[in-house]
Amino acid sequence: MIAWTATFIAIFFALCGIGILGALVLPSRHGIVLGWIGCLASSALALAGANSLLAGTIFNRPLWAVPGLATLTLGLDPLSAVFLIITGLVLFPASIFAAGEMGRSSRLNGRAFTIQMLALYASIGLIFLAGDALLFLLAWEMMSIICYLLIVSSREKENAQAGPGYLLLAMGEAGTLAAALGFLLLAASAGTLDFNAIHLVAPDIGEGVRWAVFLLSFFGFGVKAGLVPVNFWLPQAYEAAPRAFVPVLAGATLNLGLYGILRVNAAAMPAAHVGPGLLALLIGVVTALIGILYATTDNDLKIMLAHSSIENAGIITAGLGAGMVFLAANLPIPAAIAFAAALYHLVNHSLFKTLLFFGAGAVEAQTGTRNMDKLGGLIRWMPLTALAFLAGTLSIAALPPFNGFASEWLTLQTMLRAAELSTPGVKLIFALSGAGLALTAALAVTCFVKVFAMSFLGMRRLDETRRVIEPKAGALVPMFILAVLCLLFGVLPTYVIPVLGLAAGPLAGASTADALVPPFFPSNPAHNTLPPEFVSDFHNIGAQVGQSFLPGRGLVVLHRGGAENPVVFAMSTAYMFVVLIVLLLLTYIIVRVWLTRGRKLSRRARWDGGVRRLLPEMTYTATGFSNPVRVVFDAVFRPTMVEDTRETVSEHFRTAILREKERVHLVDKLVFHPVRAAVMKLARGLASLHHGRLNAYAAYVLLMLLAVMVIFLLFQKV
Repeated sequence: MIAWTATFIAIFFALCGIGILGALVLPSRHGIVLGWIGCLASSALALAGANSLLAGTIFNRPLWAVPGLATLTLGLDPLSAVFLIITGLVLFPASIFAAGEMGRSSRLNGRAFTIQMLALYASIGLIFLAGDALLFLLAWEMMSIICYLLIVSSREKENAQAGPGYLLLAMGEAGTLAAALGFLLLAASAGTLDFNAIHLVAPDIGEGVRWAVFLLSFFGFGVKAGLVPVNFWLPQAYEAAPRAFVPVLAGATLNLGLYGILRVNAAAMPAAHVGPGLLALLIGVVTALIGILYATTDNDLKIMLAHSSIENAGIITAGLGAGMVFLAANLPIPAAIAFAAALYHLVNHSLFKTLLFFGAGAVEAQTGTRNMDKLGGLIRWMPLTALAFLAGTLSIAALPPFNGFASEWLTLQTMLRAAELSTPGVKLIFALSGAGLALTAALAVTCFVKVFAMSFLGMRRLDETRRVIEPKAGALVPMFILAVLCLLFGVLPTYVIPVLGLAAGPLAGASTADALVPPFFPSNPAHNTLPPEFVSDFHNIGAQVGQSFLPGRGLVVLHRGGAENPVVFAMSTAYMFVVLIVLLLLTYIIVRVWLTRGRKLSRRARWDGGVRRLLPEMTYTATGFSNPVRVVFDAVFRPTMVEDTRETVSEHFRTAILREKERVHLVDKLVFHPVRAAVMKLARGLASLHHGRLNAYAAYVLLMLLAVMVIFLLFQKV
């Protein structure tokens, strides 16, 4: 099986190289090259991860030695295998969408875009396959530069300014430097840059070094994940990214930051104290809450989805933080559940967020705008896009039976496992975090009801002269691929969780499948390990339905407790899906056959409050829908009122007053603006010293000499 893994990895890198050469040689048809090569390469990447994960093999292949530093090594363990699988699932439809977008848009340089995208695929794969810190950082630097080039080289009108690209690169470099410093501290304590070797000596690393490595790696990689307070770059970069690239930016590259945090602080150096886990938990909850607040009140589809990415990164980080706390508290089973919930939501977010960015790109391409206040009624002209987009909105709003529900429900249940902790303060933090995540989930429903309703339902607010049609197959096919995956990953969590448990289990030292998916199906070898009374009770309520034609352990997600409380929590989205289908059919039959039987359908003009004709300007807009949230949370948004006044007759009379609220991001206002103000004040102070007086300059030199002499004398006495 290791040979197959090595073969798939070799095929992946070979295909990326062939595609780059093909784009250089071929004069045109770059979309076909990116589409076919991208799909084949992403399939090879996913197969490499799946083969290694399901076979339980560890791939390790030394490449070449760098004198005085390390031996560059390719490595593939269960954790990186999960990330390879989800990256492959994202890049496959993203390649189809990007190829179709290249055919629709004349503003993309086909050759450059194809080369950069395939090089990005290779760098992402290399990050997950890096077995040592040096190769990891080299691949990371390559990925950061390519992301920058993909943004600044776009010729789309809204990307004329390179500011967001520079911001992405600058923030990425700052995060890389912090992570590199963390790796250096870790290597200095462990004596090696190899991840497996670091894991073996991790228990001997001192507490101070652990804290330093955690803070540097957490906030260094947190830049890429979009965690507070280093997330201000993300909405700007997503807005500037071309439509063909932004789904990869959201569905694949954002995961790299979360992978870096996991790789260092869970796989290489497992948590030994609850402090880092609590900090990660709190940062995750704050990130999620701030992200969804800004998403709920923004009316630009692209920027709104960017803020939503911040929210979901926060939810994933909160799950990782909870797992680190449980692991440090020597509770392996809750830790395994927490890590599995975090990985599950990471997978789900990659699927539904990529789908939603496909939909937003299709809407923008067909209507020419992303402003939800100017959209509306698109379901009449774009019904297939609306259907696929609806699947994405139901998924991200965590509504059953789609995938977002399963992972968010499991994350909230993880917060309730704080009852097993012994420290009251830690329990309180978990309780507050659970409340924050519950509020985040409620706001997410509000946000995406607004998104779908104001974009696809109601009256058309778009200019009537604009012709709106359904996008071509290059956009629809990838959307429906991901819509089906969102449904499958939601309906079949009992098949997803055991696979993710192969990666979460080693991190926590416990079996996730045994903790969450009891073997109710008798065909499973572990069925006999369940108590007969327990099986009998659940058999009576249908836990074994499906055993005659389905493989696996069962269709019920259930965490068992002790004798007094045999069921801690349980749910089944598979049975829920069947019940929903039955209820919908019954409703249709009752309405169509019974209630409306014998009645004639008559069409009349609707009553619009007495007006002769309801104008689009009179309808409910996205701004009006989200205004209650904006008003309630004004203390969080802290907008600045800007007044533009026009006066006449010697400034005695005002002819016009325009007041607008200028919204500055909370993190910018509380963190970066004060820092910038302090730096500017210091710079002005230093600048005042340059006044051209030679006597003053001589005095400065004399004072500095005296200060150095005093310090030297003090050190001599010590």
